[in-house]
Amino acid sequence: MKLSADDKHNVKAIWEHVKGHEEAIGAEALCRMFTSLPTTRTYFPTKDIKEGSSFLHSHGKKVMGALSNAVAHIDDIDGALSKLSDKHAEELMVDPANFPKLAHNILVVLGIHLKPHLTYSVHSSVDKFLATVGYVLASKYR
Repeated sequence: MKLSADDKHNVKAIWEHVKGHEEAIGAEALCRMFTSLPTTRTYFPTKDIKEGSSFLHSHGKKVMGALSNAVAHIDDIDGALSKLSDKHAEELMVDPANFPKLAHNILVVLGIHLKPHLTYSVHSSVDKFLATVGYVLASKYR
């Protein structure tokens, strides 16, 4: 999915409100995903994935950090996430069907906390951006 100039602008604009809150947003999105979709927990059998856990905060920060990197390199998301894509496909072997699930939960959390900034057009742009990220991460599985 190709991001338009408006999409890129919208994503960068809302990400200004994400900055400084990556850890909290990521932790909440992961917690929501693990709670509502228990099968996504399979990759973390020994981790404490309860709300507020240090693991959720640590991993949430990593997830949102990767997304922040993708935003910073929005014209080359493939290049920005190439190593992460390799890691997910070759080392972690995460089912790529989980990427849209996490994307959905990230959008939910953004909607809760950034409601005034998540207009219809921004929502659409962020959705397209997250779908693009998911596609890039899944690309090494082929």
